[in-house]
Amino acid sequence: MSTATAPADETAAKPNAPATRTGRSARAAGWVRRAPLLPALVFMLVVTQLPFLATIVYSLRSWNLVRPDSQAWVGIANYLAVFTDRQFLAAAANTILITAACVVVAMLLGIGLALLLDRRFWGRGVVRTLVITPFLILPVATALLWKHIMFEPVFGLVGFVLSPLGVDTYDWVSQAPIVSVVVALVWQWTPFMMLLVLAGLQSQNTDALEAGQVDGASKWQSFVWITLPHLRRYIELGVLLGSIYVVNTFDTIYMMTQGGPGTASSNLPFYIYQRTFLGFDIGQSAAMGVVVVVGTILVAMLALRLIFRTFMNAQEATS
Repeated sequence: MSTATAPADETAAKPNAPATRTGRSARAAGWVRRAPLLPALVFMLVVTQLPFLATIVYSLRSWNLVRPDSQAWVGIANYLAVFTDRQFLAAAANTILITAACVVVAMLLGIGLALLLDRRFWGRGVVRTLVITPFLILPVATALLWKHIMFEPVFGLVGFVLSPLGVDTYDWVSQAPIVSVVVALVWQWTPFMMLLVLAGLQSQNTDALEAGQVDGASKWQSFVWITLPHLRRYIELGVLLGSIYVVNTFDTIYMMTQGGPGTASSNLPFYIYQRTFLGFDIGQSAAMGVVVVVGTILVAMLALRLIFRTFMNAQEATS
């Protein structure tokens, strides 16, 4: 019986051999197609990951530039010191506050501007160009503009406009530093949010809007129940990208408030800069940098998963 079944087994196994060779050849062809990308991948790993690995090594050592002979392995002691540092926690709270306020306000203003620019009127192209101009200005120039022209307590334009309210000599930068930074960042990032939302509005199918009008829906109801769900992916993408960039804000705070008064307006990048180049504490500043990077990656991964899930649900609904 064994001799009778052996040829049958061999014949049953033969059809799988061409499929196996085909799979191997397809994988080999895939590696050949990806080979030109290998130098770029190696370059990216060298430029981004090696400095991060060096930062992790520094974060495990006690190293202060004022005491060059103080280098020693301390393990996770720097990380424990980071999470018990009140100034670090205050800077983290300022970072969350500045990022959330900037992204939310910029997105709301961007939606409003996108709705205004999504209609036909004479000179629409010129108006769109003027609206996106703040996003094209360097952040340092934006900070100097708002500090010395808009928020200047004696000759500033904001004080001149608000003079009927009795706040013409109010020193915004020193007395309301976080508000000043948020206003400058909102002015800079609103055009970016507007472009994303405007792209979503222009990709919307007008059939649903016309059907809603036929059914008696008002403009507000059409916006809430038809337009806003369509814009959800674009809004989530704008919030994600805006949060990633705004959380790393350094130049605006450096040029406007220097983190002051005291550390009232310091965010995490600026506080790490202070600990590195003013406190000369390489070990703890490296640990802070690692904590910030890991936290940013975790938040970005959760947001990307939410966006991809929304995108897949939208594709399933349309199909």
